[in-house]
Amino acid sequence: MGIRENEAVRAILGRRSIRRFEDRPVDTETVELLIECACAAPSAANVRPCHFVVVTERRLLSAMAEGHPYAKMMFEAPLAVVVCGEPDKSDFAARYWEEDCSAAMENLLLAAHALSLGGVWIGVRHAPGQEARIRDLLGIPDRIAVLGVAALGYGKEQKEPHSGIPDGALHLGGW
Repeated sequence: MGIRENEAVRAILGRRSIRRFEDRPVDTETVELLIECACAAPSAANVRPCHFVVVTERRLLSAMAEGHPYAKMMFEAPLAVVVCGEPDKSDFAARYWEEDCSAAMENLLLAAHALSLGGVWIGVRHAPGQEARIRDLLGIPDRIAVLGVAALGYGKEQKEPHSGIPDGALHLGGW
C-alpha cells in the first residue's frame, strides 16, 4: 500500500465542502460518534472548552439558514452541529478556545466524511451579528462563544479529492 492509500490520508484529502443534502436523517448513533470524534481533537492544556449543540428540528435549521448570508444549504441539511467554546473555563480556554473549537470542528467534518456524510463549515464567530443571532435562536448562554456551524447530511454531490500544494504555499526551512 502506498502512503496515499492510508485511510487517514484518504479521509483528509477526500473531505470536501458539501452544500447539497438528501432528505434523509442522520441516526443518533452516528451523531454521537461524530461528537465523540470532535471531542478527541487536541486542546490547549487539555482544558476542553468545547460544547456542541445538535440541531435536527427543521424549523430551527431553516431559521439558521434564513438569517445567515452563507448558510442557505441548511434549508436542506438534516443536521447541524453548532460548535461553541467556554472562554471562562480557564486562562488557557480564554486564550485558545477558538483554536480548540476549530480543531474539534475539523475532526467533526473529517469524521462525517469518513462515515459517508457530507458537510460544510459555516463561520459564525466573525460574521457580523451572527453569533448573537445563533445564541438567541438556540438559547446558548451569553458566557458561551459560538465559533461556527457544521451543516451535515448525506450529500447529493460528489467532489474529487484535494491534490497538490498551492503554488507559493510551501516554504522549506523558513519563508
